[in-house]
Amino acid sequence: MIGCRFMWKSEDLQGFFPVRSECQSDVPRTRFKSRVGKTLSRRRWHAAFTKDGHLDMERVLRRIQRGGIHPSIKGEVWEFLLGGYDPDSTFDERTKLRNHRSGKFVTMAIVAEDGQPLEESSADNQEWLVKTAVTDKRVLQWMLVLSQIGLDVIRTDRYLCFYESESNQARLWDVLAIYTWLNPDIGYVQGMNDICSPMIILLEDEADAFWCFERAMRRLRENFRTTATSMGVQTQLGMLSQVIKTVDPRLHQHLEDLDGGEYLFAIRMLMVLFRREFSFLDALYLWEMMWAMEYNPNNFSSYEKPENGTKQDPRLLKQYGKFERKYIKSGQNEQHHNTLAVFVVASVLETKNKRLLKEAKGLDDVVQILGGIAGNLDARKACKEALKIHEKFLRKANKQ
Repeated sequence: MIGCRFMWKSEDLQGFFPVRSECQSDVPRTRFKSRVGKTLSRRRWHAAFTKDGHLDMERVLRRIQRGGIHPSIKGEVWEFLLGGYDPDSTFDERTKLRNHRSGKFVTMAIVAEDGQPLEESSADNQEWLVKTAVTDKRVLQWMLVLSQIGLDVIRTDRYLCFYESESNQARLWDVLAIYTWLNPDIGYVQGMNDICSPMIILLEDEADAFWCFERAMRRLRENFRTTATSMGVQTQLGMLSQVIKTVDPRLHQHLEDLDGGEYLFAIRMLMVLFRREFSFLDALYLWEMMWAMEYNPNNFSSYEKPENGTKQDPRLLKQYGKFERKYIKSGQNEQHHNTLAVFVVASVLETKNKRLLKEAKGLDDVVQILGGIAGNLDARKACKEALKIHEKFLRKANKQ
């Protein structure tokens, strides 16, 4: 990138997401390495398609679960992982769908009282809100939140060279602003910018980035739903409490004694999917590992045609991720609302079990101990341990 100096290492995977030279010492070190025979490479990715475009998703999931995705193809693979495209579709069918979506995606202009659009839809146009009386409640609500989006955009991943470009910041602003307009029930909540940023970086086309973010938010939107008395993420915090109480009752009791039984110290991990605990590249590695393990081949049809419902077919077990497969086998898939992220948090707590029990005398100590994990976690090991805890949880829960 012009005007940005960074340090190259071996292949160098970090070179795909260069860090500003003055920020090098402040960024957690990256542990992810592309492993021959395990990581999904560009060659293996292309080889997974038939001549007309059908994708062997079982083969792809196996690779991702073993070694993640090479940075050069993350964006296009994520579109399938998140249910943006049907693996059983053809190249032609996906091209038509992509063109249709691009047509639906219009960078929205703010409309003045006389019905004429302002020249640009950007944070600069916030002055219009002050100068003009807005009578439409939905427009007013949307415009009030645009300033917060603007503030968050300039703070998002600012250590990356990518966001030295104001045009890239504008792309992030556009996608968040449009998502907020289309989803007034959720609106915009701080943290969405951290989820959206990788899509902007990985997918050059703004419409593709929007739809990838929209699909990711299908999984996460309830975490961001807030009311005057509750936060959506409380559901997952409650699940985390239940998991720790089941698999490690001693640790759970200790946290209860410290008034930490509500596990509020884990909010950030769940809201932004460990973006603060891992380097940028390692966080993406963790996300795709979790998404691959949670993969359900019915996601695309459930998103595109929810009125038709979905039916689980046990004969297609190999097309499900490891985590989701357990629920299909047990016949609980329709009832469960667990996400692997909860069990990853549990695995993090278990790695700090001894220190928490010995050194934590209050919630400040818990936060301090967990704060020390940034840059010191291995995403692959965290997922592996999460699956073990999940297995243990199911086994113990079935006995109760």
